[in-house]
Amino acid sequence: MSSLESFRQTFKGDIVTPSDADYNKAIARWAINAERKAKIVAFVKDAADVSSALKYAKANELPVAVRGGGHSASGASSSEGGLVIDLSRHLGGVRVDAEKKLGYIGGGAIWETVDKAAIAHGLATVGGTVNHTGVGGLILGGGIGWLCGSHGLAIDNLVQATIVTADGSIVTASETSNPDLFWGIRGGGGNFGVCTEFVQKLHPQRASVFAGPMIFSLPRPNAQDTPEKQVATLKKSTELLKNIITATQKWWADGPSEKEGMIQVSRCGNDGSPCIIAFVFYNGSVEEGQAAFKFMFDLKPLVARVGEMPYEKLNGVQNAQLQHGDAHYMKGVTQTKLPVKAFQSILDLVVPVSRKEDEPELAVIAEYHGLKKMLSVPAEATAFRRVPGNNVLLLATWKKQNEENTKLAYDGIRSLVDLIASSDTGGSTGYGNYNDEEVPEGVAKDRSVALFGESYPKLQALKKKYDPENVFSRWFKITPA
Repeated sequence: MSSLESFRQTFKGDIVTPSDADYNKAIARWAINAERKAKIVAFVKDAADVSSALKYAKANELPVAVRGGGHSASGASSSEGGLVIDLSRHLGGVRVDAEKKLGYIGGGAIWETVDKAAIAHGLATVGGTVNHTGVGGLILGGGIGWLCGSHGLAIDNLVQATIVTADGSIVTASETSNPDLFWGIRGGGGNFGVCTEFVQKLHPQRASVFAGPMIFSLPRPNAQDTPEKQVATLKKSTELLKNIITATQKWWADGPSEKEGMIQVSRCGNDGSPCIIAFVFYNGSVEEGQAAFKFMFDLKPLVARVGEMPYEKLNGVQNAQLQHGDAHYMKGVTQTKLPVKAFQSILDLVVPVSRKEDEPELAVIAEYHGLKKMLSVPAEATAFRRVPGNNVLLLATWKKQNEENTKLAYDGIRSLVDLIASSDTGGSTGYGNYNDEEVPEGVAKDRSVALFGESYPKLQALKKKYDPENVFSRWFKITPA
């Protein structure tokens, strides 16, 4: 056993324990239900600090969690009674080499920092669609964002990473240095070590883009109205829903250009009726964007706040939907095509006729980012499982944290999963970064096998080489071969 005092003497960063005034802030997370009472929070300053923290945790048999952006809703970046290696305080910076078009990104950075640093040089890389998300978790899990149509996944733009492995070794992973590890971290999550720096390709990016939300209201019949008006309201809403789905599916089937993207959020509107919020994106001028999304404008949205936007604001268009301090539960599925009837059933689940004010709100967030660039990369090139379908995030959010609301949230999301899986050929195993619940040991293995597919045996061998004792097991756990 190693003493805390001796650990402090070799550690350059900040060590926070429950007796410190800033302890509650140190364990706070984006999702309040993901907070855990850590024994120690180690705010590391460099890779050597990470190595020291890992050795201390091992000597004292403390479970380890790694915090970058702290955006996991499952508590993957938290540890009850364990040690948290926190990269956010001292390793959150970004350095841009404009000449070589490379971004050197700290493991604790968030995407807002990356976006602002890169666009100052007329550059950008594939980042998260919520800019307060951490860079590390998103990249290691694959990395899907607005620029996927042009540049593929975030991992397709990863050039190099600095990693501290389970035994405290500090290594570089790239195509030429530890290529097996480089393969594994591109989709295998944080299963193999702590990434203290990512080097990402940057691409020329125009200063402004065409983007913003369109809101379509789908009112339900009012019991106080005449029967004739109720029928008319239902008919109008059903027709609009059908037109939205039909237009979207045709656009998607035709193959949007690399400059286009759209995210559609189905949720409860301010008036208590179902609504669909379509966030559209075109990496070009206002005129080009208006032409590309004429099919959506033609549906006459209730509200359209779409126009020219500074690029660095793009990844923040959804921030208001995903604020810090609420409780969240997420699940991802892959969608290929859903019939209108099934979508109506989804809306009925998302917006029940009766719901108490403090109960969980459900939302279905369908992402339509171009797939051609992503699918052009050979399946065996990275650990990420590339499938020809769009990602759907099923999200429950609630403010009053109690067992009843937690159960309502889980039951609601699972009902949505079952409904989509029974109506669509895409399957219930979606994007790994959207599937982050804590599950029993046996089920965890099944989930990992489903997520990684044919790559799982190779990942098991890699796990045995770099982390045979499963120090890093907070995401999709990989059992060493």
